[in-house]
Amino acid sequence: MMKRWTLLASVFSLCALLAAGCATLDEQQRQWIFQPSDRSWGNTAAMSEGMQDVWIDFQSSITGEPARLHGLWLGGAPETTDTPVLLYLHGARYNVAGSAPRIQRMHELGFSVLAIDYRGFGKSSKGLPSEESAREDARAAWTWLAARHPRQHRYIFGHSLGGAIGIDLAAHVNDESGVIVESTFTSIADVVSGFKWGWLPFGPFITQRFEAINTVKQIGAPLLVVHGTADSLINPTLGRKLYDAATVPKLFVLVEGGSHHDTNSVGEAQYRAALAQLFRMKPESTVAANRPPPRLAPPPSAPAPQNVRGEAPAPAPAAI
Repeated sequence: MMKRWTLLASVFSLCALLAAGCATLDEQQRQWIFQPSDRSWGNTAAMSEGMQDVWIDFQSSITGEPARLHGLWLGGAPETTDTPVLLYLHGARYNVAGSAPRIQRMHELGFSVLAIDYRGFGKSSKGLPSEESAREDARAAWTWLAARHPRQHRYIFGHSLGGAIGIDLAAHVNDESGVIVESTFTSIADVVSGFKWGWLPFGPFITQRFEAINTVKQIGAPLLVVHGTADSLINPTLGRKLYDAATVPKLFVLVEGGSHHDTNSVGEAQYRAALAQLFRMKPESTVAANRPPPRLAPPPSAPAPQNVRGEAPAPAPAAI
């Protein structure tokens, strides 16, 4: 995947030098950024066993045509008002089944989970996705989730590219209880600037901007930003800048040794502690309940995180 993103930067340069047509450049960027596919990786088909297929139909205001999203639902029964539900927004390249292990872990952390494929991925409507269409898909899924779980606390989760989509969703709704982003960036321009050819002036040619650094200032719910120190695709400093830009109660969790793909599993204990501290969620497993969670604190230069009531939490002596 790293090679693909490096190729993205190189092609941006080539397109700029050749003054490619705007429409062609836009289509190429959408292809390189999303890498839409009906593929998953590894044995994720087995991992998705027990998850229910969900279909979300809506009329697209972008195309003017009917659209259909495919999703996976992993929830427990019976659900009560104490059971939080989570909209899971995946990143680039793989379909929703490719996120099955991460979906399962979020479920083990206490959420019922709805995970969707954007149009152009998996079994969802065909077509080349764009920043605009992915935003519309996320909003349609959120509307579906709210209609079926009106009494539950509802959270938004986004991994990588899905984090930028999730932040945009949170900025345009007012009924979310919290937002969680993992391995997410500030903007596509910032990601590209970190590549081999990043010194070239790509900015004016980027059509799919995903400027989460600006949108995150508009969200109104507590924010949890998680990043791994070994993420070679999205530099952890971008996650930190995203956290710094937010003005809501927030927490930054830096997982030692976490990569772009396994931070969710490597940092599971830190996830549990962060959810309890920021969102007041209770540990679900007996093991987690009996094991003292790691104390959380931001890096020394960061402002102290606040809990969902806007109060400063108890001092935490050890930084992540």
